[in-house]
Amino acid sequence: MNSNRRTPAVLVTGATGNLGRAVVRAFEERGDNLLLVGSRRESLASAFGSENAQRAFAPADLLEQARVDAVVRLGIERFGRIDILCNLAGGFRMGPPVHETRDADWDFVFDINVRTLLNTVRAVVPHMIASGGGKIINIGAHAALKGVAQMGPYCASKSAVIRITEAMAAELREKNINVNCVLPTVIDTPENRVAMPNADPARWVAPDDLAKVIVFLASEGARAIHGAAIPVTGLS
Repeated sequence: MNSNRRTPAVLVTGATGNLGRAVVRAFEERGDNLLLVGSRRESLASAFGSENAQRAFAPADLLEQARVDAVVRLGIERFGRIDILCNLAGGFRMGPPVHETRDADWDFVFDINVRTLLNTVRAVVPHMIASGGGKIINIGAHAALKGVAQMGPYCASKSAVIRITEAMAAELREKNINVNCVLPTVIDTPENRVAMPNADPARWVAPDDLAKVIVFLASEGARAIHGAAIPVTGLS
């Protein structure tokens, strides 16, 4: 590593999930500083052990803007700035047909997949602008490219992530901030293996492989990429 290189600071939401843990490992291998956001401190400690000079925990409800603002202040106090934001928090839910889906179910899916992202970028982007730039990587889904039966709210929420990514990229590229997203198909997790016992997980997306794409988008090698929605489809 170049001794003159300043160590980047990475904020990862959804850090305790299967993808979150893979992304954290990938950034740790680069030697980056990490601000890890999860719902509870206990789950962060269970996933990653103790905090140290390189790794700080920030338990927070991402639906509470004031709490997200406090997380970002903690990161800046600890590491000086936030260079990279990985919006991994989100979730999947199937349900009834669109015409039978309740408002509460629409709200739930849009809250976890869109509102969490919006609250985080509201808190982070002003600091990135002030510090001269940064990288933002959002998690969409390959299902966002086409509506699927019984997945209307999920497809719509992940489609919103793509459009938000594109809009932010257009707004922020002159500020030296790259905004992109990845569109994975089914991720190979223990939960998905249980839910789909007859499927072939070898054809799914390994979390470590998806993490490598995310780390690339956070690198200087991706400095010319703005507003991309990159499919990551495994072998399927």
